[in-house]
Amino acid sequence: MGLQTITAPLGALAAAGLLAGSLVSAPLAAEARIDLATPEGAIAAMRKINCSLNDAEPVTFFWNGYMFSRVQGEPDRRLFYVEGMNIRQCVTIEDEVRGTGYRMVSREILLYMDPETREVLDEWENPWTGETVEVLHIDNDPVNMRPSFPYDENGEPVARFRGEVVGDHWWLTTTVPLFYNNPLGGEYQQYVGNIYHATEMFNFMGSVEELTDASAPVSYPHVGWVRVSDWLPWMKMRGRVGMPYFHTAGRKLERFEDLSETLLEAIETRFPQYVEPPPVDDARPNETSWTYFQKLIDARRAEQP
Repeated sequence: MGLQTITAPLGALAAAGLLAGSLVSAPLAAEARIDLATPEGAIAAMRKINCSLNDAEPVTFFWNGYMFSRVQGEPDRRLFYVEGMNIRQCVTIEDEVRGTGYRMVSREILLYMDPETREVLDEWENPWTGETVEVLHIDNDPVNMRPSFPYDENGEPVARFRGEVVGDHWWLTTTVPLFYNNPLGGEYQQYVGNIYHATEMFNFMGSVEELTDASAPVSYPHVGWVRVSDWLPWMKMRGRVGMPYFHTAGRKLERFEDLSETLLEAIETRFPQYVEPPPVDDARPNETSWTYFQKLIDARRAEQP
């Protein structure tokens, strides 16, 4: 996110024949329902939203929308049409105190496209500087999450389903403010600025009947994603006042092949590793647009005589 993730705990449903180990109590197993009011049920629901109750079962999210500019003193501009995908899988983790939890591993792409023709762009003419710059599509591999559990290190309940439920509808809003040293910003950011500052805003929604069905390992929520951040480094804005923002929507897909033709072609020709998620034991640090850009620029500089 890009489409990053909702992070909350969940586990396995052996009573439903899904995994070794169980997050459901005997009464819940008999009713074949996930109880959203319990820590175990909250973990199970979040795992169904994020991925699957089955270990190592890949699932795919797709979203699309637009990236706009916000500059003081001028109307917002629609800069790009965007399409993104995230492919992920989960694995069960057992802890004697914290209970049965899970970890998610993923990787994600976001393509920048012409807002009118929807052609994938490799170059872009910056309307503020007049310079033609190389477009660097988001290629974040990996985007993994820390393990989530129903209980904390003291055995106290920590997992709670934070969504709203009305009839057969549930929805969940997650806001992720980001403020940390920018890998491109130098060693003195706390004194002179350049700290990375962004906010990711997610909305997830779906059917309560589907989410709480203990016999179904996957739910298929709809998702909304908004991001406000600093200018992307490849835009070469040179510190100009303003910011971009993304406004998108999408859903978890029933099949990988349900991705757009544009993304499927990009994966085949540019990003072949995205046909599957990272391995469940992936220990690499997470990639961001800024760390990816830094690696690319450093590699190109190293190649120069």
